[in-house]
Amino acid sequence: MNDLDDRRLEFAKKTARQAGVLAMEFFASIGDLIIEQKGVQDLVSNADRDVEVFIRDAIANEFPEDGIVGEEFDNVASSSGYIWVIDPIDGTANFVTGIPQWCVILACVHEDQTKIATIYEPGADEMFSAMKGSGAFLNDKSISVSTTTGLDHGNLGVGMNGRTETSAVVKFVDELASRGGIFFRNASGGLMLCYVAAGRLIGYAEPHMNAWDCLAGQLLIAEAGGRVEKQSANQMLETGGRVVASAPSIFDELVMMADRTF
Repeated sequence: MNDLDDRRLEFAKKTARQAGVLAMEFFASIGDLIIEQKGVQDLVSNADRDVEVFIRDAIANEFPEDGIVGEEFDNVASSSGYIWVIDPIDGTANFVTGIPQWCVILACVHEDQTKIATIYEPGADEMFSAMKGSGAFLNDKSISVSTTTGLDHGNLGVGMNGRTETSAVVKFVDELASRGGIFFRNASGGLMLCYVAAGRLIGYAEPHMNAWDCLAGQLLIAEAGGRVEKQSANQMLETGGRVVASAPSIFDELVMMADRTF
């Protein structure tokens, strides 16, 4: 822990909340949104872009030497070694159809590790936050992963996307069901990772996630006592990757299932 990380954590929480308020203004008038389709089940609206611009401007004002990687615009190089990773509205498919399960995600990477994570869900007014080595929190109260004893005790988040073969997820869900497990999906990978950190879901698996969707959630889970596949944050920024994270008791089993199906 250091003063620079402390400053960035407080900034991230403040900015994510402000961005969430802005996004809620768009959400209240979803009939006026301009919506585009980037790919299979991959939507973007003017709200995503405007909220990301708001966050980028806040970072440039507070930490002008920090880099930025975001979903909707080009990267900004870092001269400080710190890189902010932004998903302005994770769960856009929910957002544009009036389902209040979406979130604002901010992570900060330094020296190939995610150091700061904030995920804010405006609909529930829930702020998930973590700093590496300092625990995970929901609205400033400590959280922990599930104490489940097996896949047949609790729900498992499962993600899918248009970048990987759908058959892989079908095989994974089939194997999960054969072990007495139940899968959960709400169209926001970021929120599902938060729910793992808070003990609401026992774990999460997806064949591929982009850095802006998963880095913050992975840190939250690790700081909440869970297990996460070891990855280079810098590599995730470049290409994304597979995500498997869960309560400790089921992690090895989930990795084996992912190896067979993903």
